Amino acid sequence: MSLSELIAGVEDHERTLTVFNAEASVVADLREQFADRNVHVRAERTESGRPGEFVTLSDDGEIVTATGLASFRDSIAGPDISLSEAPYRPILDNLDETMFTSWSISQLVAASREIEDRAARVGGGTLHAGFQTVSTLKGELDLYEHLGERGVEVHAYAVPDEEAPSHSEFTLHADRGSEIAESWFVVFDGNGDDEQKCALLAEERDPRAFYGFWTYDPTTVDYIIEHLESTYWLVEQ
Repeated sequence: MSLSELIAGVEDHERTLTVFNAEASVVADLREQFADRNVHVRAERTESGRPGEFVTLSDDGEIVTATGLASFRDSIAGPDISLSEAPYRPILDNLDETMFTSWSISQLVAASREIEDRAARVGGGTLHAGFQTVSTLKGELDLYEHLGERGVEVHAYAVPDEEAPSHSEFTLHADRGSEIAESWFVVFDGNGDDEQKCALLAEERDPRAFYGFWTYDPTTVDYIIEHLESTYWLVEQ
């Protein structure tokens, strides 16, 4: 299964966020906040109006989790719903492997930083990062050299649109395939700890507009890494 096929599989899987006993304006705000996610937001009322305002997240019609509306809105306060603190939030914890649509480069950079920072804090393990082109990699050279210096084994993937920059702390896989040209990914193997595993995977479908997902699922992370290692084993000389 290619990276694109993996993304398509996630895209076909929509989840439902049900908002109970809330004002219409609140529901409208949540629909706007989740407009770039593969999440259907709907409103509902309990007959008694109790236990007050709350939200549930459903997957294939089955409720996965629930939380109070106020705490949920506090947890997603800010311009973007990204990886920040997501594992510790009742709803967002279950929104990994949910499609995001038409993200900008700045949104992807912010999400990528979460994974890169995690790898730096762990100070070990292996990080795989796809830059699309060598010219894009050049702008991240200092950061990825630093990750290598921190003890992280780094593998970078890029189409050689220009001469590769001098580097010593990471391995460069230069490949002209369309998958590398169209994909943005940052994948961390957790240094042997499943709870630290995470990945961001996206593809550029429109110019500078990316579609994809993030995940904390160890099986999905392992699959992405296995695909990269078995497909792009050649390295830049």
